[in-house]
Amino acid sequence: MRPLTEEETKLMFEKLSKYIGENVKLLVDRPDGNYCFRLHRDRVYYVSEPIMRWATNVARKNLVSLGTCIGKFTKSGKFHLQITALDIIAPYAKYKVWLKPSSEQSFLYGNHVLKSGLGRITENTPQYQGIIMYSMNDLPLGFGVAAKSTQECRRADPTATIAFHQADIGEYLRAEDALS
Repeated sequence: MRPLTEEETKLMFEKLSKYIGENVKLLVDRPDGNYCFRLHRDRVYYVSEPIMRWATNVARKNLVSLGTCIGKFTKSGKFHLQITALDIIAPYAKYKVWLKPSSEQSFLYGNHVLKSGLGRITENTPQYQGIIMYSMNDLPLGFGVAAKSTQECRRADPTATIAFHQADIGEYLRAEDALS
């Protein structure tokens, strides 16, 4: 477990800012305590500072996990967000998409979102912007990238892809061994 380097921090914050914009600073400066990001075995964890200090008493080889896993660095040095970060980034999301109940299951199986499954979308969502997918009951289901802007969505045909799938809560079942 170690602090992120400057390059790793830059990559991680760039990825997070695609989904929550300037609200990234709210992740570190929280009113309920100080939180930090730590790297352990190529995974980035979001952890409170008291817990991080307690974890220093555990040997690195014995430490399995610490806090909430935000994502991981690939062998090529890119940062990938994981579904475990959804509970942390969903409250700060700038752009949101609400799915109709008929398309929720399709999204949870890993498919992209079609126009026919779109319930609502945040106004002025730009194309290729990171978005958080919600059910119509405001339950965060996952995140992805907007394939079309809000204005293009209004003119699109019902079979057009509106949002690209990146991660969903169904991954807890499909890939539970890879998330730890």
